[in-house]
Amino acid sequence: MNEEAVPLGPEALLAPVEPAALAGPRTLLASPRSLLRVVRRLGWWVVAYAAALVIFGVFVETSHVAAIPMYRAMWDQTIGSGYGLGQTLDLAGAFILSAMAVAVPARAGLTNIGGEGQVVIGLTAAGGVTIALGSHVTGLTAMILMALAAAAAGAAWAAIAGLLKLVAGVNEAISTLLLNYVAADVLSYLVYGPWISAQGNGQPASTAMPTADFLPNIPGLQANIGIVIAVAVTIIVALILNRTTWGFSLRSVGGNQAAARRAGLRVATLLFSALLVGGALAGLGGMIQYAGLEGQLRPGLAATFGYTGFLASWLARHRPSRVIIAAAVLALLSVAGGALEISSGLSGGAVDVLMAIILLVVLGKKNPSGAAK
Repeated sequence: MNEEAVPLGPEALLAPVEPAALAGPRTLLASPRSLLRVVRRLGWWVVAYAAALVIFGVFVETSHVAAIPMYRAMWDQTIGSGYGLGQTLDLAGAFILSAMAVAVPARAGLTNIGGEGQVVIGLTAAGGVTIALGSHVTGLTAMILMALAAAAAGAAWAAIAGLLKLVAGVNEAISTLLLNYVAADVLSYLVYGPWISAQGNGQPASTAMPTADFLPNIPGLQANIGIVIAVAVTIIVALILNRTTWGFSLRSVGGNQAAARRAGLRVATLLFSALLVGGALAGLGGMIQYAGLEGQLRPGLAATFGYTGFLASWLARHRPSRVIIAAAVLALLSVAGGALEISSGLSGGAVDVLMAIILLVVLGKKNPSGAAK
């Protein structure tokens, strides 16, 4: 690609945007009209999710299952219990970062369907670190090394798709999707082969990591700090996207690549960096799942996490603040799937129907101003 443009170094790309550039209709709560817009948007989201619950309630009623007792059981098994709330928060951490792996490239007009593979490669790298360190290095140092390795591995996996796009013109949606299957095969090869545990009685799993390497729990909750890490990282990324030249440049490239190139932006570099950041976030999400809950590699680990993150990002319109909410809702529904089987006799897959209804309602409805969102 032609990259004859005004050079933008790291300092320039990460420089904060001038306040004047941030002023305007996006300034939050700048006037009563802005406050009204925020209230209307929140109201729209509440109505959208409520409508999805009503539609799903009608669906289960046709299967001779009472909707209200079913929703009560879902509540009791998730938010209504300490254990269920902990499970929901643990899942939400990985889902949030998987969704951000989609949201950041989307800012540049890219479609990253490879969050699944990037999560798997990230947790595989984290597992490799604990296997290499054993009991020689544990605790906080091991956690930091796992996080760095996972983020680097996720970024490197996304870089494959980035290079294929920039060098060979391969659509990133296709390459990232296909790389998901390769990542799963890499994990399977390792746990069936060189990393198989000698104490596993032939079961395909790696050696369990030391107890000291697990992420600590949040005081007073049955959940690890993975959700705190995920929310903190999302806030930082949101600030970078909205307050730096790099974030503004991504938005310019996503809006019109030709115009961005004429304006002097290094389009190829920006596209590649967006995929790298997305892959790093997904890889970090894999580390949170591995070090927060699993502690051992096995085939199929974190299956569908990347696809759920993809759904969460689209529900949130690729906006980081909304990603946190959307990912938390999908985590709650994932945990509630078990409650549906136990209390209502429905298949655990019924929760997938509810997720699909939510997606259709949110993406299919118009915003309060009447324009399609």
